[in-house]
Amino acid sequence: MSAEDPAGTAAAQLARVYALLLARAGETQIELRLDATRRACELLGDIHTAAPVITVTGTNGKTSTARMIDAIVTAHDLRVGRFTSPHLHSVTERISVDGAPVSVETFVRIHDEIAPYLDIVDAELVAEGRGKLTFFEALTVLAFAVFADAPVDVVVTEVGMGGEWDSTNVADAQVCVFTKISLDHQQFLGDTLTEIAVTKAGILNRSVDPSPAPAPVAVIGAQVEEAQAALDTEVERRQVISLVEDRGFRLLDRQRAVDGQLVTVQGMRDVYADIFLPLHGIHQAHNAAVAVVAAEAFLSDEDKPLELETVAEGLSHVASPGRAELVRTGPAVVVDGAHNPDAAHVLADTLAEAFDFDYTVMVLAMFADKDIHGVLEELHRSADVFVVSEALSTRALSTEKLAEATREWVDEDSVLEALDLNAALMKAIDLANSSGASSPGIVVTGSLHTVAEARLLLGKEDAE
Repeated sequence: MSAEDPAGTAAAQLARVYALLLARAGETQIELRLDATRRACELLGDIHTAAPVITVTGTNGKTSTARMIDAIVTAHDLRVGRFTSPHLHSVTERISVDGAPVSVETFVRIHDEIAPYLDIVDAELVAEGRGKLTFFEALTVLAFAVFADAPVDVVVTEVGMGGEWDSTNVADAQVCVFTKISLDHQQFLGDTLTEIAVTKAGILNRSVDPSPAPAPVAVIGAQVEEAQAALDTEVERRQVISLVEDRGFRLLDRQRAVDGQLVTVQGMRDVYADIFLPLHGIHQAHNAAVAVVAAEAFLSDEDKPLELETVAEGLSHVASPGRAELVRTGPAVVVDGAHNPDAAHVLADTLAEAFDFDYTVMVLAMFADKDIHGVLEELHRSADVFVVSEALSTRALSTEKLAEATREWVDEDSVLEALDLNAALMKAIDLANSSGASSPGIVVTGSLHTVAEARLLLGKEDAE
């Protein structure tokens, strides 16, 4: 594509590439392997070792934490490549360079350059009676290829699922970050926090020989006791250095501020005081503490701390689209991708703390494979009325079934149904405007797919 190409041509090229990626096994069709991704990366010149890596795993908070680490490291004059998932509006959002989604032109160009190598690996896998590279495996290879092409100084990767066999684990990370671990994706990760934590601890494994990062540092955010015990065992077994929240570092203080909060973090080498974080909720303050220490572990030498002003500058620019995000006022509309009970609990706390709604309409659309009642248990006290709808996905729970489940938690008259999200939003806005409340609010939640559709409908099309 040239600079003279019309926007429609670029969109068509992106649509072509995205269709090729989507033709592969989807993100819920997991292959428990690393060798396929590794083979593709090696054929492309060991692109997974082209820059040092910081990897983030966990159940909730991974994307926000990865964005914060990116912002802090970028503020220290290093070029950062960031790979996160899922995307809200465009697949290009998943691959970021210099704090912004990679251009469509670069995304398409790099894909087309690596496509013959992906075909080679696909053919080898088929010859062995195995499945071709999946969507996520191919996208991971594409991300590392983009970062090698840029080139970047540092790569920040968010694990797609688990850790041990996730395709991002093809790289040996120098710093391995663990956000809060809770129950999710049990069909792949196990039914207990111990099993899930052990799988996620697989990011500490070394799979490159010789490894560019033979001795990783584990930075572990606050965990429930069972998950922390499992991580402690895995860290000790591998004999790696670990920095654990409330042992090696801590969130010392946080105060509400206009459009965010002020946080003070006791890092591994210094106190970083009164840093403005333009995100809401205590969970984001803890994510910020983890991000600061991850950046410390990666950047600082000996006993030299990071520069407070530089850390503050980086975090002041952090955004986390779709996470307790205010996308409209009059009436206020907050979108949040909470899709499991732990995330729903965090959302309920954040609404109570950061938003002064005296009447709340909860717009809810979820996937059928999620813990519907676990989410409703956390959210039902936060809503005066629910408007339930259906997510735009083959995995969606029907409006009728979601309404039935919701009525088990609130009065029948407090549950309204809408055939699609546009109708749900219109109904929610009418309810908020006619409520007579001085500060009504609408909360759209249940999945990031729901949030993405709502953002588009409300004219919020960017996710930078």
